[in-house]
Amino acid sequence: MAEQGGRQDLQSDSTPPVSITVFFPCYNEQNNVAGVVQRAVEVLEDLRADYEIIIVNDGSVDNTGRVADEIAATNERVRVIHHPRNLGYGAALQSGFRAATRELVFYTDGDGQFDVKEMPLLLPLMAEYDIVSGYRMNRQDPPFRRLAGWLWTRMNDFLFALDVRDMDCAFKLFKRAIFDHITMESQGALIATEILARAVRKGYKITERGVHHYPRTSGRPTGGSPRVVLRAFKEVIRLRGRILSDG
Repeated sequence: MAEQGGRQDLQSDSTPPVSITVFFPCYNEQNNVAGVVQRAVEVLEDLRADYEIIIVNDGSVDNTGRVADEIAATNERVRVIHHPRNLGYGAALQSGFRAATRELVFYTDGDGQFDVKEMPLLLPLMAEYDIVSGYRMNRQDPPFRRLAGWLWTRMNDFLFALDVRDMDCAFKLFKRAIFDHITMESQGALIATEILARAVRKGYKITERGVHHYPRTSGRPTGGSPRVVLRAFKEVIRLRGRILSDG
């Protein structure tokens, strides 16, 4: 790959531009959202992509919504979806996937714990696969969350006949057409499991790639709260029944 102006030229003049939606689910990320969007713009411009960026503000009670609107006002490629109240992580992902208009759709959280500059490494895998699911290398979370995440992944792999290393890693790339053919119902933490399980049953192919994970520098995580975890465990058995009954 050639270098131009000190930056890596990731898109050859002889290849068609990547058509991609990048979206960020956000809840109370006022100090992080501008940075993650700016990094995404830099990556997508380097790719010379046909792109859009969507910020899903899931009922934040801080200034996330205002910051997101300010970003969108200065960049026509950025738009914002506002939930009137906090509907849950699954609802935020559903909004992003349903609003996506490009051929590929990528999401990562708006908390800055992943580096969107690693996203182009996933793109070549889409020639053979329909989904690339990241897994966290050296996960930067407290021991309890790491253990809970490992148990959650192993349980869901068993229940849904999957083989995924890190179910809830928020660094995933999809062919957008998948979402024309699968149902999404989960409003909370079960959403990643539901999407992957339904996609596999439809015959879509998944591969994985390791990505770096960084400590949160601002804001508070919500995904590991006891209320969220308990609700997810209650939902998982019901989801398995629904997916099996769908045939």
